[in-house]
Amino acid sequence: MMTTERTAIRRRLAVRRTAHRPPWRGRKAGHGSIVAPLAATLAATLALGVGVALARAERERRTARDARSRDRRFGLLAGERLGVGLRRMALGQLDVAIESLEGRGSGSSPEKRVHEARKALKRLRALLRLVQDELGKQAYAREAEVVRKAGRRLARARDAEVLLSTLDGLVRRHPRKLGSRRGVQRLRARLQSERDGAAELALAESATRAGALDELRALRSRVVAWELADPGGLEPVEAALERLYGTGRRRMRRATRATRARARKLHEWRKRVKDLRYAAEMLERDGGDRRRPRDRGKAGKRRRKRASGKAEFLGTVARRADDLGELLGEEHDLSVLAERVRAEARATRASGAPGSGSRKALLRRIARRRRRLRKRALRDGRRLYGRTPAKFVRRVRSAAALGALSRR
Repeated sequence: MMTTERTAIRRRLAVRRTAHRPPWRGRKAGHGSIVAPLAATLAATLALGVGVALARAERERRTARDARSRDRRFGLLAGERLGVGLRRMALGQLDVAIESLEGRGSGSSPEKRVHEARKALKRLRALLRLVQDELGKQAYAREAEVVRKAGRRLARARDAEVLLSTLDGLVRRHPRKLGSRRGVQRLRARLQSERDGAAELALAESATRAGALDELRALRSRVVAWELADPGGLEPVEAALERLYGTGRRRMRRATRATRARARKLHEWRKRVKDLRYAAEMLERDGGDRRRPRDRGKAGKRRRKRASGKAEFLGTVARRADDLGELLGEEHDLSVLAERVRAEARATRASGAPGSGSRKALLRRIARRRRRLRKRALRDGRRLYGRTPAKFVRRVRSAAALGALSRR
């Protein structure tokens, strides 16, 4: 028969001990109270509060950034009415240009700010051409002149940047023939010096910048008051879109037939190609309802393919116009560089001008590259402008009927 013996543990049990301490005060070294000290509790609470505040602030910043990006999107939003969207886009591009001229956005170089301002102004000019029928001749002429003058003030900085980048691109294509020539290196150093000072000068001239800012701010206040018609489709801009496409088509034909002043005619064509690109980007809806037929079989697959092509028509036009504009832009930049090289022939070697050998090497390769670019541009242009203006607008309507431009 087993009996319970009295043990040391039983003899030392204590009823009136605190719950967090061993019964016989036999705590080992390093044991502490399980109740957190007051200071540690307050520090943890404070840290938690700071973390919550930081997380809330970051969430608010992201929300504001997303809203700003949405407001400045250069294209119709899902469910957005045409008139409201065009006014929103105009305000967004004006804000970009104003902020760039004001110098907002720390870390941006003068060249970057000039580039952003010029791009916003070009988009705005294309938008004005799209709504000129609704604005009226007088209002359109006034607003277009404001934008044109603001862009002209920044043209010097852009030209200096383009000359340098064009020369660099040419040297990269022909590193052995051009890269080691001292005359080319001297010309590059000279262009870089001009580039570094031109952008800063354009943004630093207080009178020039103040005048541009005042005019753009006044234009913004007028854009806020725009009341554009919006019957539910593209009818308000169809006539302007047809004119814009037709003008580009005529400029292409003139450039094709030109034997003299071809560079100038190609540059004029390029401006209208840019307008077409921006118009297509404006009218392409973000997240639109791109419905597809549910038919099965080979016939259904063909119908789905045709519907997909029609719904994505404006995106295709924008991409092709962008590619064509790049070709024409490089051709124009090379023509400007060639004129600069010829002008350097009157300068002396001490002033940094390239020698006769370097000039001939540069001009030879510029001419060869320009011929290739013109050939490709005319080929791509015939593809882009293969329709009549009326058929082009009908194709845009077809895309709208499939939901690429319709409101949901």
